[in-house]
Amino acid sequence: MASINPHIHFNGNTEEAFEFYKSVFGGEYIKLIRFRDLNTMGEFIFPVEEENKIMHIALSIGPNSILMGSDVPSILGRVNENENRSKISVFSESKEEADNIFHGLSVGGSVEMPIGDAPWGSYFGMFRDKYGIEWMIQCISNK
Repeated sequence: MASINPHIHFNGNTEEAFEFYKSVFGGEYIKLIRFRDLNTMGEFIFPVEEENKIMHIALSIGPNSILMGSDVPSILGRVNENENRSKISVFSESKEEADNIFHGLSVGGSVEMPIGDAPWGSYFGMFRDKYGIEWMIQCISNK
């Protein structure tokens, strides 16, 4: 079966954001490529000020999920950090895990809906983290 793994773009702070995500989710980086790594291929040459930015990073979260990201090169402009077209939805195995993820990721961000029992029967909360990424945390279990 297909799987869905989010990929998010940043304006030069991907590494900082992913260290934050790793501190909440745990997991290990399964890939980290900087723009300078592409400079060695000769086909792509990135300016010195962008060499240390992240071209691709992948963080393993649990047995079946990967959170990926990258910095947007300045030649492509800036990412709109106030967009609200999409959210990353995380399903936890317990209310305790949902609370830990919600309270960990929402530090420094803005809560849209505090985590708690939702009218549709799940344990749910929604927020924008300090990097502008929107999250929905949900637990369907009664644990």
